[in-house]
Amino acid sequence: MKASPPRFADLQLHSNASDGSDRPSEVVRRAARKGFAAIALTDHDTMEGVPEAADAAALAGIELIPACELSTLDATERQIDILAYGVDPGHEGFRATLSTIRSGRLGRAFLMVQRLNELGYPVSWERVQAIAGGENIGRPHVARAMVEAGVVPTVKHAFTAEFILDGGRCYVQRVKISPEEAIDEIHGAGGVAVAAHPGRTGLSDTEIATLADQGLDGIEVFYPRHSSAESERFGRLATQHGLLVTGGSDDHGSINEGRLMGRVRLPWEHVERLKSAIHRRAS
Repeated sequence: MKASPPRFADLQLHSNASDGSDRPSEVVRRAARKGFAAIALTDHDTMEGVPEAADAAALAGIELIPACELSTLDATERQIDILAYGVDPGHEGFRATLSTIRSGRLGRAFLMVQRLNELGYPVSWERVQAIAGGENIGRPHVARAMVEAGVVPTVKHAFTAEFILDGGRCYVQRVKISPEEAIDEIHGAGGVAVAAHPGRTGLSDTEIATLADQGLDGIEVFYPRHSSAESERFGRLATQHGLLVTGGSDDHGSINEGRLMGRVRLPWEHVERLKSAIHRRAS
């Protein structure tokens, strides 16, 4: 009997429901063309793209895990993103939390544009809104408007101390939710909480152990920016603390680093473990 071909997943993908370039349905179609058996749409602080992605996934024969990525800040104001898998998109408390975070992002982006204007840079708030195409406006949209206005040559140049890098001249702090609060919110909505790109975030072994004690369910071990040594380290920590292993490309379409889908192909055994954890949390 011929063995079935191996199956893979990409569990961190973004659409234009937050700061990606492609519609959720197009993200799904791209994944189908690359041969993925399952994906997760993990837009920042919103699940508005999930219904469209689910419809497209059903047509493409791909499994879609409902998800999003919560933007959190620890006690030192460092950003630690927490991926929420299997959450109930209709959970009122979770939806309210996402709405609060998005409202903070909207006001923050507006204030950054104001600061740019005060310094003489002709960035239009209306253009930022048009680029975002929806309510979930963030720094990448401000950066793209800066490029269009000729303030900077590329999006990367906007994220400097002169402009909107953390602590920069035009930077504005956002509404704060801690990683611990995010984990509790995710669990309350029946979901599984995973630390996104811990190498990029700079999480230490001790910090991962602390988050595990606070209820963290998993670590994104496989990520395009992780070296093989980092992936090995995070895999070891996952085993040590009984955490799930996940992986994703963090693809945003044509935004920033380009199309990364395909750079990470998470083996199916990890997908099955994640699905089992979601089932246990929901039951």
